[in-house]
Amino acid sequence: MDGNPVVKTMRQDLHDATAQFTDWLYTRALPLWWQTGADHGQGGFHELIAEDGRAAGTFRRARVQGRQSYVFAQAGAMGWNGPWREAAPHGIAYLNKAYRQPDGQFCTLVSEHGDVLNTATMLYDQAFALMAMATIVKVMPEQSDLKAAAHALFDRIVATRKHPAGGFAETGDKPFISNPHMHLLESLLAWCEVEPDGIWGQYADHVANLARTKFIDQQGGYLREYFDAAWAPASGPDGHVVEPGHQFEWAWLLMRWGKVRGHPEVRAEARRLFAHGLKGIDSKRDAAIHAMNDRFEVTVPTARLWAQTERIKAALSLATTGEEELIGEALKGAACLWRYLDTPVKGLWWDRFEPDGHFVREPAPASSLYHIICCIACMQEAAETLRPL
Repeated sequence: MDGNPVVKTMRQDLHDATAQFTDWLYTRALPLWWQTGADHGQGGFHELIAEDGRAAGTFRRARVQGRQSYVFAQAGAMGWNGPWREAAPHGIAYLNKAYRQPDGQFCTLVSEHGDVLNTATMLYDQAFALMAMATIVKVMPEQSDLKAAAHALFDRIVATRKHPAGGFAETGDKPFISNPHMHLLESLLAWCEVEPDGIWGQYADHVANLARTKFIDQQGGYLREYFDAAWAPASGPDGHVVEPGHQFEWAWLLMRWGKVRGHPEVRAEARRLFAHGLKGIDSKRDAAIHAMNDRFEVTVPTARLWAQTERIKAALSLATTGEEELIGEALKGAACLWRYLDTPVKGLWWDRFEPDGHFVREPAPASSLYHIICCIACMQEAAETLRPL
């Protein structure tokens, strides 16, 4: 492959694209989302930044606090020289201040003034709190008190959510969902890096194997979203939902699990997921649409930003382990993603790309920065592995 001129060009293009995205992240996005996206008076992070560059939103989700704390800790790990040491603990401190419930878990929603609007505690939200804590401890060892906090939180998750048929139950009327398990697995792997001999690995294996045996259709090789209490596909339309972005995201995550936990054989399953994700690429926009059914017919044609980042991550995770031609797929995804970042105020993004080719003009959601920084970190890692020839 080293003598292939196409591969040589793709490696150089990946290097150049990585530099472009990294510059945008370091000089535009991170400064804006700390200076304007953080509430420096009451604490925590704002939900939105409007098109004019001003903070917006009348509520704040717990997941955003965890995600933004993770973002700035990850920025520190990547070498950003901005005020990440101040920013990284900011969301975790606000979670403890405004969201903590008597059982130790975090409620899902408060007002912009910190008043609790919804006392429900979601597995999805706890997962991001755990991931933020792990990443902060990784880059700021002096924050060692977060280790005990994470263990206490995870103990509550196990005590209150562990399901007899495997996995964990989500709060609400659809408790058996693959999506919160994805982020829980991500957080468990983050803790594996911090405490390799801790409890995290066995639970990461548990969630990964649940995905491999239940979430992923054993004949078709694609991943479903909704299930019944036995982890069989849910009845009705929910049981047929297939999201291209989650095919990509699980492909990348299983590749990461395989690397951390020593399961290289999972690559074949990740490759099949990636192939199914590609069935959800709209050729006109070259963008991953939001949802299909299990016959791979489009059901929700809007292309959300996050799905584009996951396309890139999955392609690069596979490209760095034997299929360098997939750099080309990652580069197509990067070209599409760059269109989302082409906003009047640099450092913001459009979230929804419609079938007629227009982006919905609306405030940028803070939650997307998690996807973007994960993607750019993957690009950096791949560009280092696949250096220009």
